[in-house]
Amino acid sequence: MAPRVRLAVPLVPTVEEELRRLFDARPELEGADGAVTMPTDRVDAAFFDRAGPQLRIVAQHAVGLDNVDLAEAERRGIAVSNTPGVLTEATAELTIALMLALLRRVAEGDRLIRRRESWVWQPNFMLGEGLAGKRLGIVGMGRIGDTVARLAEAHGMRVQAMRGLDGVEDVDVLTLHCPLTEETRHLVDEAALARMKPTAVLVNAARGPIVDEAALARAIRDGVIAGAALDVFEREPEVTEALLELENVVLVPHLGSATRAAREAMGMLCVDALRAVLLEGRRPANAVV
Repeated sequence: MAPRVRLAVPLVPTVEEELRRLFDARPELEGADGAVTMPTDRVDAAFFDRAGPQLRIVAQHAVGLDNVDLAEAERRGIAVSNTPGVLTEATAELTIALMLALLRRVAEGDRLIRRRESWVWQPNFMLGEGLAGKRLGIVGMGRIGDTVARLAEAHGMRVQAMRGLDGVEDVDVLTLHCPLTEETRHLVDEAALARMKPTAVLVNAARGPIVDEAALARAIRDGVIAGAALDVFEREPEVTEALLELENVVLVPHLGSATRAAREAMGMLCVDALRAVLLEGRRPANAVV
């Protein structure tokens, strides 16, 4: 019999077809030999207990692993893999798109037209800001941060690689690409926001809890900073209500890796990791535990 793999949400068709060809894929966790997990799953001792002692691998459909108790997985001898590299370009591109949508007021203009408000082109109508010449502070210079830097420089931005928030007073755009850890949780809080320029903006395409959303909403409302663009949220999929009321905020539903090519590559990395452990008895190339 084919090994059982827990699959609780649909994958892109080509990936799901391959997964079902190789394994007995079911939504139930109980009795699974392997599991495909998402960033929204809480993969901890309770998760492993529900699966049972036969669970051998967790294939995380993401790069970030803040939702996985790696120490507990290692203690139980359960392999854990993730999907590095294949979503780098997609996430970096979305980061630039968020900057442009916010600074050029693209989303705000879209909302204006959809409300059917009257408007007439004038030289001073809905003026925004360009990227060229802006100082971009990048927190987290891994694969994604490095690629954001390259794309930003192509737009004429001046890139500043940041250690924590050192130098945040000088940046025009602060973008986050660090992992979520106990050290980075609420890294951007009320005190950090108060150090930023009143003309500066924040972009978060990393993990929601890195930002204190309530403090962010207050800072934007009170003019402490000029705006924010968020792809991820502190209590995802819930969004802090106060952010929804602000025009100078762009909000998108975790689309960082949402290109067909990236999601297919991510899914195939999960399939490859499951195949390695469950069918070939070897450690996956993308294993972290």
